[in-house]
Amino acid sequence: MSEATITLDSRDEAILLFGSRDVYLREIRTTLGMQQLVGRGDQVLLKGTEAQLAQGERVFAQLRHLLRQQGSVSAEDVKTVLEVVIQGGDRIATSPVEPNAPAGKGGKASKFVRPRTDGQARYVKAMTDHDLTICIGPAGTGKSWLAVGMAVSWLRQGTVKKIILVRPAVEAGERLGYLPGDMVAKVNPYLRPLFDALNDIMEPEQVKRYIENDIIEICPLAYMRGRTLTAAAIILDEGQNATIPQMKMFLTRMGHGSKIIVTGDITQVDLPPQTKSGLEDIVRRLKNVERIALVYLDETDIVRHPLVRAILQAYEGPPPRKRKERDE
Repeated sequence: MSEATITLDSRDEAILLFGSRDVYLREIRTTLGMQQLVGRGDQVLLKGTEAQLAQGERVFAQLRHLLRQQGSVSAEDVKTVLEVVIQGGDRIATSPVEPNAPAGKGGKASKFVRPRTDGQARYVKAMTDHDLTICIGPAGTGKSWLAVGMAVSWLRQGTVKKIILVRPAVEAGERLGYLPGDMVAKVNPYLRPLFDALNDIMEPEQVKRYIENDIIEICPLAYMRGRTLTAAAIILDEGQNATIPQMKMFLTRMGHGSKIIVTGDITQVDLPPQTKSGLEDIVRRLKNVERIALVYLDETDIVRHPLVRAILQAYEGPPPRKRKERDE
């Protein structure tokens, strides 16, 4: 047996992580099968196998992350984190996305939606367990890609009958009509990231066929008013660029059998300075509403080129000091 100690930031943090009368500690110890897991002041003492200690440290890292984001930790949070850690970040139970499922011979191997970090695993589980999932995180954390992957998976399973991709066209606004081409051509520049995800998961010809048959629908946010969407996977990407009235309008389009996913980065709002972001607004309004999942991703969940994380950290730090001009 091995032992490990986790030192928390404060006694207050420990109280929130341990739960009332250490109920969360008992849940973690029982689920992981550890020999001992006790809290003493601002420390957690773990005793078990090396694998159990590694899992325990991951559990507390995730719970501390949630606590910083949410200000509290619930029993459901503890259960979710335990399931994520036990199953492994790359083996969360999602159905395979099969680009050539009807084809048969000569088809490519099936693709799978596989989270690569614990944060992404929590995101996938939230989408699986909830009808409305809100995911906030910086660029490169897989918000859009995983949302599209889950939507295609639901379509393959028959959970939904169509996929609707929505994005605010901030620069164009009501002037979309002046752009050349049909609706898809008009909003294509704004929905390019979602198209890229679709083409990565499915064959491009199949994506084209699904769009032509209205199984995949492309729709700018401004055109969603007055609709009721049933049995559909509806993805609102770049949700931080939706206004508060637009966000309310979008969320109330949900019909029976539908799943809604809203993604965004509240540090990249492109709205005019006097206009409040609808994404920031719903985080405050809906954070305590049952059956709605709110997931935060951060720099540790970035799966793009390693430089992306370094670039984001550089922009979050103080601006570089300007060189003083020489006196002439």
